[in-house]
Parts: sequence; structure tokens; C-alpha cells
Amino acid sequence: MLPDNRLAAVVFGQHHEHLAQIEQLLDVHFVTRGNEVQAEGDDAPVALTIVDGLYTRAERGEDIGPQEVKAAVRLADQPRPPNGKPLETGAIEIRTDKRAIRPRSRNQASYLMAMAANELVFGLGPAGTGKTYLAVAQAVSLLKRGEVERLILSRPAVEAGERLGFLPGDLKEKVDPYLRPLYDALQEMLHEGKLNTKIGSGEIEIAPLAFMRGRTLSRAFVILDEAQNTTPAQMKMFLTRLGEGSRMVVTGDPSQTDLPAGVPSGLLAATTRLEAIEGIALQRFDRSDIVRHPLVSRILEALDDDAALETRTGA
Repeated sequence: MLPDNRLAAVVFGQHHEHLAQIEQLLDVHFVTRGNEVQAEGDDAPVALTIVDGLYTRAERGEDIGPQEVKAAVRLADQPRPPNGKPLETGAIEIRTDKRAIRPRSRNQASYLMAMAANELVFGLGPAGTGKTYLAVAQAVSLLKRGEVERLILSRPAVEAGERLGFLPGDLKEKVDPYLRPLYDALQEMLHEGKLNTKIGSGEIEIAPLAFMRGRTLSRAFVILDEAQNTTPAQMKMFLTRLGEGSRMVVTGDPSQTDLPAGVPSGLLAATTRLEAIEGIALQRFDRSDIVRHPLVSRILEALDDDAALETRTGA
């Protein structure tokens, strides 16, 4: 039984749409009577745990929609950690000016914990798994709390050579299209006026990778996105910018490199050599962590299957 009838209605959803969504995702059938809910089927214990977790969210006044329900199912349905305790969706939280951000998969939760505990973290995986978004959220949170003084976000501006001279416009016009995803993430976490003020003051800097050369970045949170498009020399240059009191997060998808044929990826070289070093963490994501539109996961699955078939047949 859910104690509050009003909150129970929020958990169940309009026309019980949230319960129907859980039924579609798990082997379970719900039976409700007023604010009482029972579950039947092999996944009944998991389903009731999900309902309890959603009720806790409702008690905190948080919104519950299809994405929140899907995240709750994903977390509850994954293997539990060694302590045997389920991961509750509200157990890990990053607060920014515009929203509270929580992990939607166990790998995302591990990633957030790794960023809190390590000075250098690598996040590897396909598009849509939250690698960059969660790193920006963590950076904004630390900046807000005064634990770092600057936030620096960087990307290779184009393919690894960063051939900006061939693009039209001044330097800002040349690089802005490549850095737009970083702006988009920041705009979801900071109000427009505050974001513009912080960018204008240099408290937040968004720059192509080439601008990192020769700098020492102290008391900063530094993010390198799309790192699969760096060469080993560029990656070495970036990682050695780490200064006193700084943290770094490097994100990328090793399967999506745009480097010319025969040029090794700096991301692969770095993770191969650095993973075992104390103070460095590596979090891998897979298709089950994708939190974009459900079609993204299916598209990746289909394209990866086609690529594997071509490899086997020599096509």
C-alpha cells in the first residue's frame, strides 16, 4: 500500500501509464485497488521495488515521466553490487542551477562515483550514454561549490589535424560548430545570463584542443570530449596540462574515430597504458546505457551488426 493517495496517483501515472510501462519492460502484471498495488510474475519483487523507488521520488516532489520510469527499471533490473543492495535512483545526485541530475544506469552511477574519487577519469562508450553530459554536470556542480575555480571544455575542432584555416569566418565562427554540444550541455544546467557571464569572465572556457598547448591548468575541471579523434601526441599534450587542484575527464567512443587510416588513436593508447595507475579511473559504457531516444540503441545495434557481418565476409 502507498500511504498517500495523491502520490500514488503520480506513481501510477495517468490511466496507470507508468505501471503499464513497467509491465512492458518486465515479466510482471500489476493489480491495483485504490492506492494498493500488487505484482504478479517472475519479476514481481523487482517491480515492487521500482514502485517504492518512484514513490520516494514523488515524496520529494520530483517529476515522474517515461524516462524516469525507464531509468528506475534499468537500475533495478541490473545485477546488484557486491554488498547486495539495490542502487536507488536518488542515492547519487548532482545539483545544478536548473536541475538535479541522477544516474539512469549502474554504469552511469559508477562513472559519477569515479569522478568524485579520482583526478583523471576516462569515459568510453557509444553515443547517448551520458559520458559528456554527466562530466559537464559534475564540473558545474564543483564550480558552484567552489571546489574548482574554472571549468574548461575542449574538443578536437575537426579531424585530428584541426585544420581550421580551411573553414569560413573568423576563429570563433570556425570552431563554434564543433563545440556546440558542450554549449548545449551547459545550457541545460545554467541559466543563460549566468552562463554568458561566466564565459565572459573566463570562469568557463570552451576551446578547441589546440588552445591547450603550453598551458598548466590549476584548480580547474577540464573535459576533453571526442577524444578518439586525438593522436597519441595530442593526448599526451592534453593530459600533461593537469595542474594542482585540477581534475580531468576524457570522453570518447573508440569505435568512431575520424583519424586518417593508419593514424593511431590517442584515446586507445592512453587507456591501454594508464588504466592501472592509482588516481585514474576508466568507465566503459555499452548500448544498455543509452538514454537518448530508444531508436538510438536500435540503430547502433543494427549498424554494429552490419559492420560485423562485413568484417566476417570481407565485404
